[in-house]
Amino acid sequence: MDEKDWLILQTIYKERNITKAAEQLYISQPSLTYRIQQLEEQLGVKILSRRKRGVDFTIEGEYLVQYATSMLYQMNEMKDHLANLHGKIKGTLRLGVSQTFARYKLPAILAEFIKQYPEVDINLKSGFSYEVIQMINKEEANIGIVRDVYDWKGSKILLGEEKIYLVSKSKIDIDQLPYMTRINYNTDLSLKNVIDGWWKESFDHPPRITMEVDLIDTCREMVLNGLGYAFLPEICLNGYDSLHTYELSLNEETLVRNTWLIFNERSMDLSVVRAFKEYMEKGSA
Repeated sequence: MDEKDWLILQTIYKERNITKAAEQLYISQPSLTYRIQQLEEQLGVKILSRRKRGVDFTIEGEYLVQYATSMLYQMNEMKDHLANLHGKIKGTLRLGVSQTFARYKLPAILAEFIKQYPEVDINLKSGFSYEVIQMINKEEANIGIVRDVYDWKGSKILLGEEKIYLVSKSKIDIDQLPYMTRINYNTDLSLKNVIDGWWKESFDHPPRITMEVDLIDTCREMVLNGLGYAFLPEICLNGYDSLHTYELSLNEETLVRNTWLIFNERSMDLSVVRAFKEYMEKGSA
């Protein structure tokens, strides 16, 4: 087995479909099938179990995927350490970033960072904060930016905080919220819990949620068109001065969302990771 085989196993495991995996790897489906058959013959085990609409991995196949993931990580780590030996800031920066931060803040940050360190390659994955933490724990990323730290046990740096607003197109009477149309969007459980906590302290009736959308941008556009109110973080409201915003507080504390930089200390062995950490610290100072 070599690096190409490790990537093949990882991709099939992710897609659970030979045809889709072949498309991702830019090879033909017959070639991919043949390579898996070769591996099965060489190793003397069954790797895949076919089903009508895809494939499942056998116990042996599951083990090989774990092995492939570990070997790919070690390969990347070796390349990063070799890059460090030259005394330059170069190599691959593997980032895991909250999808909201990635949408509104990250592009400008990375553009400026790359200007300063042009020999750095960026490998980026975005998702919910809990997914980013999983990326760090699985060593798929060596540094992360999350909106909430949940039960993160590693090192973390507070990058900033922003207010959570009640947002509407026109002025509203907050006491009438239970009888008004509310728009929700798919977000981290931690933010949902904060908003639910505020609601339970403020009202005896459940909200009248009539729309649930997947993206924060879609939610904001619904509000802009007068279709209801929503709870939105400050990060997505820049430039939308026509919207009416209301600060929220619970137990005399303003409701906010924090943004954190998280990492394992051993990642700091890599100069590219140290450089990004220091760059982000300066920006949050």
